[in-house]
Amino acid sequence: MNPLVEFCISNLAMGSQETYDVLENDPNIDVLEYGCLSYCSRCAEKLYALVNGDIVEADTPEELTKKIYQHIEENPLF
Repeated sequence: MNPLVEFCISNLAMGSQETYDVLENDPNIDVLEYGCLSYCSRCAEKLYALVNGDIVEADTPEELTKKIYQHIEENPLF
């Protein structure tokens, strides 16, 4: 079972699309996008994604990608 990373389409438009593209090309991660993840105030302020249900946020796409990989490493599914 691969880690699941979920993105809000509005946050993708705010800049997390770069992170989405990187993760989408990683065969060891499942990536989904939704119309809304119901974190609107957070979505308006920072780039973020849900990683196995946990919020991971950052100021830049590069930082978000790094933090997502770090979160996955520190919180294995098994």
